[in-house]
Amino acid sequence: MNKRRVVVTGLGIVSPFGCGVDKFWNSLIEGKSGIKTITRMPLDGHLVTFGGEATTFEDEVKEKELLDAKEMRRMDRFTQFACVASDEAVKDSGLDMTKEDPYRVGVIMGSGAGGFDTFEKQHKVIIDRGPTKCSPFTIPMLILNMAAGRVSMRHGAKGLNKAVVSACATSAHCVGDAFRSIQFDDADVVIAGGSEAVMTHIGIGAFTTARTLSRRNDDPTHASRPYDIDRDGFVMGEGGACLILEELEHAKARGAKIYAEIVGYGQTGDAYDMVAPDPSGAGAAKSMELAVKNAGINPSEVGYINAHGTSTHLGDIAESQAIAKVFGDLDTNKKLKVSSTKSMHGHMIGATGAAEAMVCVKVLKEGIIPPTINLVNQDPEVANLNYVPNKAIKEDVEYALTNSFGFGGQNASIIFKKYVQ
Repeated sequence: MNKRRVVVTGLGIVSPFGCGVDKFWNSLIEGKSGIKTITRMPLDGHLVTFGGEATTFEDEVKEKELLDAKEMRRMDRFTQFACVASDEAVKDSGLDMTKEDPYRVGVIMGSGAGGFDTFEKQHKVIIDRGPTKCSPFTIPMLILNMAAGRVSMRHGAKGLNKAVVSACATSAHCVGDAFRSIQFDDADVVIAGGSEAVMTHIGIGAFTTARTLSRRNDDPTHASRPYDIDRDGFVMGEGGACLILEELEHAKARGAKIYAEIVGYGQTGDAYDMVAPDPSGAGAAKSMELAVKNAGINPSEVGYINAHGTSTHLGDIAESQAIAKVFGDLDTNKKLKVSSTKSMHGHMIGATGAAEAMVCVKVLKEGIIPPTINLVNQDPEVANLNYVPNKAIKEDVEYALTNSFGFGGQNASIIFKKYVQ
């Protein structure tokens, strides 16, 4: 059978910059950092006290009446993020569910950790007051598939419904799997993405003891510095990101605006270590190679890569070397631009793949490439690539690729194409 073409028709996000795609995108192209001291919990005893916190979320929800107060109390924060992001994306797409076959509209939304906040709070209730005193909503609040379930209920989407869990690659896999589902006629429309809310004691504490987080507490805005020789770990972020993927002819028939086309998807496993990437970058390179092959293009046609680029020593080196292997370095490919927007929004774990896929879509649509901020002294160990340091650049791009790599060695690469009617 012929594979069906898949396009992006809607975008929605909750990020450290607030609710909304415009806030997110404008902050990125301005080179603005969303990293700040954490405010939502006491920080006594914590060695890391900052992150990409969605500090305005509750105020925006209340002001704009984005969620019902009673409904919010029965959702973990990660599910709240997913619902708000999906609402914006569906509205942006112009999708009218009264005119759709609900069994042809699916949801694939994931999370790397799920309801950490609920787990912590209800565990304390059990310890303090006994095991029969926890909320009856505890389980449906903390399980990772509840974002997908809630989003489907919210929009009446009765088609395929699942949650992918692959750590930092989660929502990239969600978007990629949604792409494949539409290609092979399992759905006409899929609401795809991910959400994460790990600004909790266990989230910050456990990542700290794993020695993965930056400890630049006195200078949060400059803490996430991918490819810079002075980087000292990644910065935790949070939020939710959602894309509406749709079969091309279905989108055209209802007069939908089209942001971009998704054309390639690659996925591999490192089979190497629980948390460290394969230092050879072999799995990352193969993931990108498979995405390029799936797209039916030459590597030289890719003009922009939104890198996983976490600001860790091993990760930055391995990924950059893999990019250079597949696409060439500056000596052989001066066209390619690579940036890590995690330098601004932090690492949103299960939401980050969809957020960065959104960046690629906007790059193709707007002709602007956001920078890698805080890149002052490039580490000589990373590959010789153009990392778009500190300032956005205007550039017309036809193909853009995003990478997401998760703990456990789970890799995903997605390629988007500029859509021209």
